[in-house]
Amino acid sequence: MLVSTIPQYVLGITNAKLIAPTTAAILYTAPSGADFNSSVITSIIAHEHSNNSETLRVFIRDTSNNDFELFDKTVAGHGTEELLTRDLALKEGESLYIEAGTADRLHVVASIQEFAIHRTPQSAL
Repeated sequence: MLVSTIPQYVLGITNAKLIAPTTAAILYTAPSGADFNSSVITSIIAHEHSNNSETLRVFIRDTSNNDFELFDKTVAGHGTEELLTRDLALKEGESLYIEAGTADRLHVVASIQEFAIHRTPQSAL
């Protein structure tokens, strides 16, 4: 996701992984600090491994502790679901949370690009 009016550089690419609990848990938090300004989540995959249909709730919590629900999805037993159809941007400090109806049945993986405000020179790598 490129915002042409804001200079930004890919700082890193990562996967956030979590086995979904029954209480809200942080899957990923966008970095904060002078060098960061956003992250883009390109994929959220959920897999149910116990052969039981299971519900998954996904939401963003902003820096003011407001929750914004994105998905309340049922994943079929032994099923795999891609939850995103478009990229999802998180501003610095915002967190992506997940919770399941039953603990330890859903494996969730998010693929993420982190963007920096400043370019890291090749000589510094």
